Amino acid sequence: MKHKEIKRVTDYDMQQLIGQVLRYGVLISGAIAIIGGIWYLYQQGSGLPAYTEFHGEGKGFTSLTGIIQGLGNGNATEIIQLGVVILIATPIIRIVFSLVAFIFEKDRLYVFITLIVLSIILFSTFGGLSL
Repeated sequence: MKHKEIKRVTDYDMQQLIGQVLRYGVLISGAIAIIGGIWYLYQQGSGLPAYTEFHGEGKGFTSLTGIIQGLGNGNATEIIQLGVVILIATPIIRIVFSLVAFIFEKDRLYVFITLIVLSIILFSTFGGLSL
């Protein structure tokens, strides 16, 4: 009777996975932003901009729910914003993967340090001041 070998996840495997997450996160966000840019030029590329007046942007650029609603409407600017949000989320996901790797390695010091870094980033992203 043959025993199945259980492949253990090594440090090298985790580094490769984290590298792939970063690589694909940047590629996907760039592709989405380019698609949004092309769609933006298709929607509004024929008009002349009025540089004498300033028009502020609405909720679509300041909240994730606004971006999702804009995607449902097919707005090109929200497609571009989705690419930016994915680009911002990519290093945060990398930190989460690092945290999981340190938990598997049972390295308490680096788990603690990574939790502090993740907490600071999440607080500054979601708990910022509203003016």
